[in-house]
This record gives sequence, C-alpha cells and structure tokens, in this order.
Amino acid sequence: MKKLFLLGLATILFVACQNQPQRYFEESPEIETLKAGIKAYEAQDWDNWKANFADTAKVFHNTNKGVSPDEIMVGMKQMLSNFSSYGFSKEGGVYEMVIDKDGKTWVNYWNHWGGKAKVTDKKLTIPVHLTVEFVNGKIVNEYAYYDTAGIGATIAEIEAAKAAEESESPEE
Repeated sequence: MKKLFLLGLATILFVACQNQPQRYFEESPEIETLKAGIKAYEAQDWDNWKANFADTAKVFHNTNKGVSPDEIMVGMKQMLSNFSSYGFSKEGGVYEMVIDKDGKTWVNYWNHWGGKAKVTDKKLTIPVHLTVEFVNGKIVNEYAYYDTAGIGATIAEIEAAKAAEESESPEE
C-alpha cells in the first residue's frame, strides 16, 4: 500500500510539473529582433536600429531616467565617432528570452563590446548586459548595463592626443 501511495504521489507530481507553461527560450522572434538591432547598431544603420522600437519606447543606459531611442542614438553616435571600429564579440554572446510571472516578455543579452580608438589605436573591451522588454514584437523598454569608465578614459586619451598634436603643429 505504501508503494502504491508513493507511486501515485510521484505520478501526480510528474503530471503537475509537465503542465507548466514554458517561460525560458533560447530561440524566439524577439531574440531575432534584438539580434537584428545589434547588427544594425554595428553597421550604424540607425533607421533599421530604430525600427525595432515602439513609438513610446524608453531606453535606460546605466540610469534610472528613460530617454527616447532618438535621444540615446545621438549619444551613441557621438561616442562611436571616437572609434575607428567597434562591435560585439562574435563568440560567447548569450541570448535568453523570459516570460516573467506577470506575462511580460524580456530578452536578456550578455556579451563583450570592443572598440579601437581613433588617434591612439587603443583597444577597449567592456562586458555588456541588455535586458529588453517586448510588447507585440517591438521594444518598449531597453535597459543596458556596462562600465563607462573605460570609454571615458579612452575618449580623454583621444582628446589629449589631439591637443598634443595641435600644439606641436606649426602655425600657418
């Protein structure tokens, strides 16, 4: 009787666990949208990059204050103008889609961003984490977390090198 009871309990637990909806995905249309957005970012194809966002989207890069995709794009263009090449590592990037307990769809992305500075040729590598919320296939919130200290130091080095170069050139 005890074995029958344990078998019944195990069967109930097994069946109960099988009826849970899938919440974690390694492939999804949302992941493909994020991949396309990263590819557009790397190509500086800003129209295609922006097309992934809803009209009301907010972007939070290392801040609690959300800005529009247009506003973040201005900052990204300005920062990227200091690099002769840049992009995310082609190896080791991880994508994961999660449907949270409230039914919200999020895509997480972990990778390393690298760039080569103009003027100094300094190479920079920074770990990056993106958490992106999707509604109806469009990004409504994007959160990005990365250490800006290396970028700031590299840009300061570029400015110092430019200033030194200008002071060394003879006046006309």
